[in-house]
Amino acid sequence: MSRHVKEIFAAAGAPRGNPAAAPPAPAALAAKVRTLAPSMTRSMQRVAEAVAADPAGCAALTVTGLAELTGTSEATVVRTARLLGYPGYRDLRLALAGLAAHQQSGRSPAVTADIAVDDPIADVVAKLAYDEQQTLADTAAGLDMAQLSAAVGALAAARRVDIYGVGASGLVAQDLAQKLLRIGLVAHAHSDPHLAVTNAVQLRAKDVAVAITHSGSTGDVIEPLRVAFEGGATTVAITGRPDGPVTQYADHILTTSTARESELRPAAMSSRTSQLLVVDCLFIGVAQRTYETAAPALSASYEALAHRHTPRSGGTTSRR
Repeated sequence: MSRHVKEIFAAAGAPRGNPAAAPPAPAALAAKVRTLAPSMTRSMQRVAEAVAADPAGCAALTVTGLAELTGTSEATVVRTARLLGYPGYRDLRLALAGLAAHQQSGRSPAVTADIAVDDPIADVVAKLAYDEQQTLADTAAGLDMAQLSAAVGALAAARRVDIYGVGASGLVAQDLAQKLLRIGLVAHAHSDPHLAVTNAVQLRAKDVAVAITHSGSTGDVIEPLRVAFEGGATTVAITGRPDGPVTQYADHILTTSTARESELRPAAMSSRTSQLLVVDCLFIGVAQRTYETAAPALSASYEALAHRHTPRSGGTTSRR
């Protein structure tokens, strides 16, 4: 999609990135609610929370009935449905019915308890494992395959790839850069905002810039992406907020999910899990498209590092 067409859709209020995308599948609805709820108005949150908590009950309600149930207006219900990716309330009701059927088929109930300061370590492990699993499932369900495929194609054909991220997202940026380097692409991760901008200035039409920000509003990540976008590079945003400021400068948007934040589990932990899943999807997709060059490059990198994983000759040294 051209940037001009994208701007027309954005001005009309359509979702950025892929305005022609089909509504989310029923199984992805709960993930969509968890992802978008923090950026909704309080009245829209009530509608979203209601449909996620009781899809079967809400599927049986008219738009007026759901508005009365949540103490909102019919307009709010319709706006919430559209924000969740459905053309209207009728489409949302169909998705709710499908989600209810999916849940009744035997899916395990969600574990919602936060980690407490006095939890036994076994409970901590169980809760973290469940949250990580749910975060990955939500991210996979919410990924737009058309956007993912387009991002993979851009990376596979790129002359150079710059990746921006700070904090926990900076670690994910480094992971993506290292993966791409090992299959022969020229890729650099930038966590220093000054270096990020000075490098972004050099990007052109055959280059790709990737911004990784869970909040979608990290200025140190948005600024270099904007510079790259305005210079003609293809831009990709990996974010947990598809309506965040970073998406204004993204040709392709890959949405991540996150588990609920708690006192002992900040958002950085769960967001990194979903970001790494997206990074792995990008890497495998690029490796598949460039297999003839990627396979030899990956093999060469393994051979170059092999001696570092082989015990040195001369025998072993016992501990004293």
